Amino acid sequence: MPETLRMTAVPATGPGTFAALDDSKITRFQYKIMFISGMGFFTDAYDLFIIGIVVDLLKPQWHLSTGQVSLLNSATLAASALGAVIFGRVADILGRKKIYGYEVLILAIGAIASALSPNYTFLLVSRVVLGIGIGGDYPVSATIMSEYSAKRSRGRMVGLVFAMQGAGLVVGPLIAALLLNTHVPNGDIWRVLLGLGAVPGLAVFYLRRQIHETPRFAHAGGDLDEAQAAIAAATGQSGTRGPKPGSKARHPQGALEGLRTLAHNRRMLFWLMGTAGTWAMLDFAYYGNTISSPEVLKVINPHGSLLHNTLLQLLIFTVFALPGYWLAIRLLDRSGRKKIQCFGFTMMAVAFLAIGLVPGATTVVASFVVLFGASYFFTEFGPNTTTFIYPAEIFPVDVRTTGHGVSAAAGKLGAFAGAYLFPDMLASSMGLRGAEIVAGVVCLVGLGLSAWLLPEPKGMSLEQLEAAAYAPPSPTRIRLAAP
Repeated sequence: MPETLRMTAVPATGPGTFAALDDSKITRFQYKIMFISGMGFFTDAYDLFIIGIVVDLLKPQWHLSTGQVSLLNSATLAASALGAVIFGRVADILGRKKIYGYEVLILAIGAIASALSPNYTFLLVSRVVLGIGIGGDYPVSATIMSEYSAKRSRGRMVGLVFAMQGAGLVVGPLIAALLLNTHVPNGDIWRVLLGLGAVPGLAVFYLRRQIHETPRFAHAGGDLDEAQAAIAAATGQSGTRGPKPGSKARHPQGALEGLRTLAHNRRMLFWLMGTAGTWAMLDFAYYGNTISSPEVLKVINPHGSLLHNTLLQLLIFTVFALPGYWLAIRLLDRSGRKKIQCFGFTMMAVAFLAIGLVPGATTVVASFVVLFGASYFFTEFGPNTTTFIYPAEIFPVDVRTTGHGVSAAAGKLGAFAGAYLFPDMLASSMGLRGAEIVAGVVCLVGLGLSAWLLPEPKGMSLEQLEAAAYAPPSPTRIRLAAP
């Protein structure tokens, strides 16, 4: 079992460096950071999950095979793994502010190109471009919010950024249902749905370019004036002082140096295995089910129209998923990340295994909706939120976005596998019940990795966590907890 330890040491940056920020209440500036970061995740969720409805519209028009559907569902996710690693690494070298906003430009280009696609190949390539932008948003947005947050509200603030995904989950099917209920031709509906994915990201591009470099990176990168200005803005002590044209903070290092740091430090390597492994398990089950939800609901309700099943999907997201996000945000800084993640994985496994093993669970629509909806509630009140927060907290500032990028990439590779395999599993002799049993077993693996490999960062400053990451190995195993 990997070693953990209790931290009572003074942060490595010196006493009081970030005391005002660590002890501050949530300010208007922090909510602004949350909004402009969260809009990226609203867009990410909309763009990633709307493809399931788009594919259902395109299948008869373009005569898509099951293999083509699987690849279209999953290509964006594989590309997002690449984007997460690239942007995560660059943000640790040049700074968070230096590249922030450009990932949504890439995303918008991919969304617009997707809407204009004349054929399958063009659409597939466009979705790959979109995926690179989506992946790049994960490590940078999460880390910016984490490095601007107080230690006792950090879980809530980073969780709120990610909870904007819930709005994207709902808005996509809602817009699709409204369009399907009109006389707009299906050949135009899918283009509108894909094109709208460019709007939210473009709307916040300017705001993303105007923020200060984060105080933690500015301080570590040698720009102390920028660090103080960022702290003053975050704590509400500077209402008029705008951001500098560009921060001088840099952390000169080779392209692979951060990866070597993570690999050669035993404690950080175990933590990375935990954050990456649990994210991969979560995303396999979550994206497999969500992107294929039109196909899943068609199995349960074969005589329902696309409009009817889209409304059913919207009902599940609204009634079950959104309250899960809300409860997670309420309890993250009270109960802790690890407890919520383990509980969520457990209940997801119960829901998926019940669908696969309980007689009648897939033949009665009401029973299926309750179980399928429960899986969404405990996904959001559980690992879908916590896997995003963990790597933005526990890795040191010089490898924080790198660690988050690797973790997010592992998650998106898991999502790729789930999105690619689910249509085949549904069409095979396994059927829906077999697919959900696989999802349940994957969640049990995620539970084991969470319990074995991950610490509890609740209530601790980022500097305390950094001191623990670099602390020499201890001969005894002690629990990681707030002092």
